Amino acid sequence: MIEIETEVNRKVNFYFAPMEGITGYVYRNAHHRFYGNITQYFTPFIAPNSSRKLTSREMNDILPGNNANVPVVPQILTNRAEDFIWAAAKIQELGYKEINLNLGCPSGTVVAKNRGAGFLAFPLDLNRFLETVSREMERMGMKFSIKTRSGKDRPEEFEGLLMIFNQYPLERLILHPRVQADFYKNRPNWEVFGKAVRDSTNRVCYNGDLFTPEDIGVFTNQFVQVEEIMLGRGLLKNPALAEAAGGEEKPDENGFQRLRAFHDAVLLGYQEIIPGDRNVLFKMKELWSYLADGFSEGERLRKKIRKAGRMEEYLAAVERMFESCGLE
Repeated sequence: MIEIETEVNRKVNFYFAPMEGITGYVYRNAHHRFYGNITQYFTPFIAPNSSRKLTSREMNDILPGNNANVPVVPQILTNRAEDFIWAAAKIQELGYKEINLNLGCPSGTVVAKNRGAGFLAFPLDLNRFLETVSREMERMGMKFSIKTRSGKDRPEEFEGLLMIFNQYPLERLILHPRVQADFYKNRPNWEVFGKAVRDSTNRVCYNGDLFTPEDIGVFTNQFVQVEEIMLGRGLLKNPALAEAAGGEEKPDENGFQRLRAFHDAVLLGYQEIIPGDRNVLFKMKELWSYLADGFSEGERLRKKIRKAGRMEEYLAAVERMFESCGLE
C-alpha cells in the first residue's frame, strides 16, 4: 500500500469519471459495494433532444432505486440550453441536486454535432448557452458543474474558454487538459492545467492519465492546492486505485478475493437486466479490456476471454485468469 505524501496536510477528494458503456449503475453499485474513497460517481451522459423523452437506458441509469446509497452526479450532453434545462428539471424531480455538463467527449460522432468537446469551437454560442443555463440552475437551486477539455484543436484556446467559465458560479470545473484532436494521445498539458488553477474563479478538479498511486503522488506534489481529482481509466484498470492513493486500501485475505467478488457482482448484475449470454459477454469483455492490465500475464489470458463465445467458456477463462496470474 502506497500512501501519498504531499507538501500540505489535506484530503484529496476522488471522483469516478463517466465512461460510456461501462460505468452504468450495475458497475457503480458493485464498485461502491466493494471499494471506497470515491466522493462522487458521474454518470455516462444523458443526451436530451426535442422529443422531450429520456431513453429507457438513460432513465434506468439515474433512477434512485438503481443507485441506492451511491453518491451520483448525472451528466448531460447537449449544446441546446432548452434541452439541458428540460433534462435538468427531470433529473431534479428524481432528487438530484447537481448536474454536470459534458464539454469533454472527443468522439467523432458527438463532435460532428458540435456537442461535447466540439462545442468548445463555438465560444460565443457556448457563452450564450452557459448564461441561460447558469441563470436557470440558480433559479432551480441546482448545483452546476462542467467537465471540459482545454480546447477543440489547440491548447491556446483555453485562455478564452476560461474567461467564459469564470463568468459563472460553477460547483467545480473539471479539466482534462487535452484538446479534442488529441483524443487520448499525447500527454495531458499540465501547463494549461496550472493556468486553470491560477486563474479560475471556480474550484478546479483534475482529470487525465493518473493510473497508479505514484502518478497521483507526483500530481499532488506539483499541484498542492488542488483537492479534487477525477479518475477514469485508472480505476477501470485498478478498482482500488482511489483507496491506495488515499492510504485507505482495505486488506484482503489474498490478492484476488475482493476483485473476484467485485467481478462476480458485476456479472450477476448484467445477467439480471440483459437478456442472453451474448450481450452479457460483450459487456464483461469490455470490462476485461481494462482489468487484465493489472495481471502479470493478463494479455495472454485476455485473448481467451475475448474469444469466449459461450458463458461456460468465459467463466473457464476467468477462472484461469484468477488462478494462474498474479496481480501487478
